[in-house]
Amino acid sequence: MDVVAGVIWSGKPFGQKSEILIAQRKTDDMLGGLWEFPGGRVEEGETNEEALRRELEEELGIEVGVEEHLMDVRHAYTHFRMTLHVHHCLHIEGKPAAIDCANWAWTTLEDIERFAFSTADRKVIAKLKAQQESERGAP
Repeated sequence: MDVVAGVIWSGKPFGQKSEILIAQRKTDDMLGGLWEFPGGRVEEGETNEEALRRELEEELGIEVGVEEHLMDVRHAYTHFRMTLHVHHCLHIEGKPAAIDCANWAWTTLEDIERFAFSTADRKVIAKLKAQQESERGAP
């Protein structure tokens, strides 16, 4: 199964005042209560970018610009396998609303550890932190 997720930035990725929009899964969903980079399933005939824009409109009521591809995460659950295609996104329009999620929050990459994430999303966080260090010229 192909799934898309967006690392949705409030401004320039890794910018000093940029925050990331995260969503909390509904308690009755799989992995309920955990936080995630929002997105969802890619429908037949959709590109990853189209699916991501659609899912973010449906889930949070926002419009984003889908930017560069960050990574793919392949993950196996007991009853299915998925590939999570993750893209950097820029928040363009709309105040986030918990339409198809339990809650949402803006957070910095430095504070993101305060939230409980699934194994797949923790891999994305690790990649983001590595990319941030690289962008800042850290060894």
